[in-house]
Amino acid sequence: MLVRVMTRNARFQEWDALLGNRNKRQRSGEFLVQGVRPISMAVRFGWEIRELLCNMDVRPSAWARQILDEAHATEFAVAGELMAELGGKTEAVPELLAVVGMPADDLDRIPVGAGTLAVVFDRPATPGNIGTLIRSADAFGASGVLVTGHAADVYDPKTVRASTGSLFAVPAVRVPSHRQVLGWVAAVRERGVAIQVVGTDEKGDLDAAGYDFTQPTLLVIGNETTGLSAAWREACDHLLRIPMAAGAASSLNAATAASVVLYESIRQKAGAP
Repeated sequence: MLVRVMTRNARFQEWDALLGNRNKRQRSGEFLVQGVRPISMAVRFGWEIRELLCNMDVRPSAWARQILDEAHATEFAVAGELMAELGGKTEAVPELLAVVGMPADDLDRIPVGAGTLAVVFDRPATPGNIGTLIRSADAFGASGVLVTGHAADVYDPKTVRASTGSLFAVPAVRVPSHRQVLGWVAAVRERGVAIQVVGTDEKGDLDAAGYDFTQPTLLVIGNETTGLSAAWREACDHLLRIPMAAGAASSLNAATAASVVLYESIRQKAGAP
């Protein structure tokens, strides 16, 4: 039976908490997804759609009917004014919202092989930067994203929006510290994959174009303000610099720097001169 939600009742409060309360998201193992493309990507890539919130004030579009048919989730008919509150900063009141289950933070979700290029984002401070980096990782063919240390939330609504749905296409794994990642690197090497660990730094020993990205690589991006930690610097086989013109900018945004290096990786793999 379709459940109707007309007031800011306990069920509505639970959905609202998923938007603004990281601890609530973590305890429940789920998050609220806004937007046509992110919801479509979540369904397309087989994520667990637990609930679908339907705007009871509008007739479902063909897109909404397709999502409802494919997701096989518990459905709620929600008053339009409540959907507007849950929809965030979108201009139009959303037709659908989705409550989606979080996958396990398991490093085995990162594909490993001769063409592996995984990205570590260490202690990112802003969810928007995480989402932007995940979007770039998707666009340039990265195998996955590892978010390490005390960081902004991968499942924050701002992260999901900034990724424009790429969060559902590229494995994004939260890891407590660099130690677990380096243990994973050691295990990968024991399996015969000679993965290299490289970081970005304005005083790096190689230009990004001087590194061979056709080999298995773990690319490490440091915190937006403080850059790479001492532990990550020590763990890196190389530090890569991005040549810059003599302009007023002294450095690049962390997610932007990652995008530049990821573009270089795909350029090399495509055999571009």
